[in-house]
Amino acid sequence: MRRSLSAACAVVIALTANSGWAAEADPPPPQPEGYWTGPLRGRTPAALDGATPVDAAALSRLIAAEKPLLLDVAAAEVKPPTMPAERWRPIHRSVPGSVWMPGAGQGVLAPAVEAQLAARVAELTNGRRDRPIVTFCHRDCWGSWNLGKRLVRAGYTRVYWFADGVEGWQEAYDAAVTEPDAGWAARPGASPGPG
Repeated sequence: MRRSLSAACAVVIALTANSGWAAEADPPPPQPEGYWTGPLRGRTPAALDGATPVDAAALSRLIAAEKPLLLDVAAAEVKPPTMPAERWRPIHRSVPGSVWMPGAGQGVLAPAVEAQLAARVAELTNGRRDRPIVTFCHRDCWGSWNLGKRLVRAGYTRVYWFADGVEGWQEAYDAAVTEPDAGWAARPGASPGPG
C-alpha cells in the first residue's frame, strides 16, 4: 500500500511539473493605462514601461556605481489615538540613503499635492531629468509603480523600479532607520496616508 501511495504521489508531482502547475499560480497582472487606483497592496505587473526593473543585487550595484536618488513611498504607521502628536515619530527601516515620502505613491493625488511632488523630486535631482531614480515601497505594493510611472511621464529618463521593496532589500542587505522627508512632510495638509 505504501509503495502504491508513493508511486501515485510521484506521478502527481511529475504531472504537476510537466503541466506548469508547479510554476507561479497566476501570471502578473497587466499594466494599467493610467495609475493604479485600487488597493495599494497586491500583485503588481512584472514591468513598468519606460522604467528598468531591478532586484536587490542590481540595486546594490547601481547604488555603488551611480548614487541614484532612492525614493521610498511606503506608508507610515498610523499614530495610536492615545499618543500625543508631539511624541509621535514614525520610523521606518529602508534602503540606506533613501528619501522616505509616505503617500507619494497614491494613484490619485490632488493637483496641489502632485505639483508639490513634482517640485520636491526636481529639487532632489537638482533639476536633472537624467539622474537615476529608484522607486520602491513594500513587496506587492503599487505605490512605487505609480510613482515610477509619474516620473517617466514627467520626462525622467533613468527610472528604476525595485518591486521587491524594503523586504527584498532586507533579505540581502542591512537596512537603515529613516524618517519622513522634511520637504515632503512640510507640504500643506500633509498626512502620511497609505502608500
